[in-house]
Amino acid sequence: MSLAPETLPDRGDAAAVPRARVRRRRGLLGWAAVAAVIIVVGLVGTVIAGNGWAERDALDPESAGPGGTRALARILTEQGIDVRVARDRGAALAALEGDATLVLPDAPALSDDAIAELASAADDVVLIEPRTRTLRLLLPGAQPAGSAGTEELAPACALPAAERAGGVVGGSLATAGDGLTGCYPVDDGFALVTGDTADGAVTALDGRAMFANDVLAESGNAALALAVVGSRPTVVWYVPSLADSDMTDAAPTLGELTPGWVSPVMVLLLLSAIAAAVWRGRRFGPLVVENLPVTVRASETTTGRARLYARSNDPGHALDQLRLGALGRIARALGLTARAAPVEIADAAAARLGADRGAVRSILIDDTPLTDHELVELTTRLRALEASVRAAARPERTTP
Repeated sequence: MSLAPETLPDRGDAAAVPRARVRRRRGLLGWAAVAAVIIVVGLVGTVIAGNGWAERDALDPESAGPGGTRALARILTEQGIDVRVARDRGAALAALEGDATLVLPDAPALSDDAIAELASAADDVVLIEPRTRTLRLLLPGAQPAGSAGTEELAPACALPAAERAGGVVGGSLATAGDGLTGCYPVDDGFALVTGDTADGAVTALDGRAMFANDVLAESGNAALALAVVGSRPTVVWYVPSLADSDMTDAAPTLGELTPGWVSPVMVLLLLSAIAAAVWRGRRFGPLVVENLPVTVRASETTTGRARLYARSNDPGHALDQLRLGALGRIARALGLTARAAPVEIADAAAARLGADRGAVRSILIDDTPLTDHELVELTTRLRALEASVRAAARPERTTP
């Protein structure tokens, strides 16, 4: 019942080569897919940037994105209003000359004195991102009061600009303290709060909900924006930046609290970890087959594997190993290539013997033993088939 054990690994080695090639091919395809995605993303970004859709900060008067306000800035310019965009505090103070309105978003990098200085230089101030600090500084008594959602609100106040504009979508709300006027009420809050100053007025509203490009055409948003922002011949739109900060008493950072040697050591440790991961994780080239330190006879290997199959009660797997060896020997006897499939080998053997193709396939491929008795029976038939193929492929010469 034993077959030549040295022939058993041949089929496994032949099958391992295509599997390795498939793994390498899959790896190359994976890297190619990653490169393709990066190229596509880069092309899309280039196209978007070329079309002027590079998203800047929200409420930027030079941004054409959904959250920008370039549409309002152009409408104001078409109405004959001089719109000046200032990206630093010095430029904003210089532009606030004469009769001018200051559009002031949230500026967390500026101190209270800097915000008060900007507001005092303007006649009218429009807070388009009202926060607790700016409301406290410029509209004493007002404070945030939640959000109005997306419902359209009625003016419900005597402010001429709100009455002419009609209903708007409110956005964030604020309370109106003593001496302040609130419009578009929702419970205790108002979508617009305004108060008079010595030179003009300070108005607070949610610019993202009313002035942004994607909502300006809704309800009475555009009319309210023109009435509130365009009430004077000059509009100075201040766009704050971190570089414009004048705050010197900010909380110290983690780098300032730790000794000077901590940051370099952390960077060195991080680089060392990356280098170790690359060193230990990278495999240079394919696997190399090395000779075993101990030579084991093929009979011992065969006996050990047979005992493992017997212990696991797996006659089907044992027959598969015998079939692999028989298929390899039959293929060589018939002159087939090492890449020939088992079905091709079985059909060639049946054609050489003139036997039924289904019967040969059942011996070499299809039949599955469930017991040891069936395994012995199928092994006997397998031996007989292999002997018949060898005899038919190399018939003995008769002597005269």
